[in-house]
Amino acid sequence: MLRRVVSLFLLLAVVSANFGRLFVCAGFGINQKYIASNLCENRDKPWMHCNGHCYLMKKIKQAEEKEKSEERQTQKSLFQESYLVVSSEVKFHAQLLQIIATPYCSDFQTPNPGAVFRPPQAG
Repeated sequence: MLRRVVSLFLLLAVVSANFGRLFVCAGFGINQKYIASNLCENRDKPWMHCNGHCYLMKKIKQAEEKEKSEERQTQKSLFQESYLVVSSEVKFHAQLLQIIATPYCSDFQTPNPGAVFRPPQAG
C-alpha cells in the first residue's frame, strides 16, 4: 500500500513538472469570474472583452520563463557534473596506467595478415 502511494506521488510530481502550463490554464478556467472581476488589468474597460485573458497570458509567460530557467539550471548542473566526472576519470586512468602493468605483449604480430585483409573475389 505504501509503495503505491509513494509511486503515485512520484508520478504526480513528474507529471506536474511537465504540465505547468496546463495547470495555469485549468486554474484560470476554474477561477475566471474572480480573475475577471478582481485581478484583470482591463476590468475598468469592459468594451475590450478581456475577461481576465491578460492575467492568463501573464501567468503563462511566467510559467514558461520558470521552465526555461529551470532547464538552464539543469543543463548547467549537468555540464558541471560531466566536467567533474571527465576530469576525475582522466586522473583515475592516469593513475591506473602507472600502477597496473598491461597483460598483453605490445609486439604481437598476426601470423598471416594477408589471410585476413584481402579484397573480395569475384566469381
